[in-house]
Amino acid sequence: MDPSGSNSRMQPPAETLARHGISPTAQRIRIADVMLARPQHLSADQVLAAVNASAQPVSKATVYNTLNLFCRKGLLREVIVDPARVFYDSTPEPHHHFYDIDTGELQDIPADEVAFSRLPPLPEGTDTDSVEVVIRVRSR
Repeated sequence: MDPSGSNSRMQPPAETLARHGISPTAQRIRIADVMLARPQHLSADQVLAAVNASAQPVSKATVYNTLNLFCRKGLLREVIVDPARVFYDSTPEPHHHFYDIDTGELQDIPADEVAFSRLPPLPEGTDTDSVEVVIRVRSR
């Protein structure tokens, strides 16, 4: 849900960006069109390829900067599956993931499907912000 309580996928991208405090430039709108089309997990390179499949090219730096901005503003979530693989998740609500090491596919796990009996003590002066689980799987 976006800050107004409505689903970002139901709003025009410019309105969704503005509602999240993001200036709706043409390039940001094109990146939002790709990312918010449906629930999905895309790498920055996949977003770059999808955006650049249309008319005016966008630089790689612009895609990375925009994806990071969208994450900071709560529009996307960054999912780091290993140091060399980062996905941008168009579902910002808390949830977990299966990561298929063989195919590179990331699949959502609803938040209520994972339970913890306890967490370790937090470092002094900190509070829990979130807990995200990535379960790495591979074919038998």
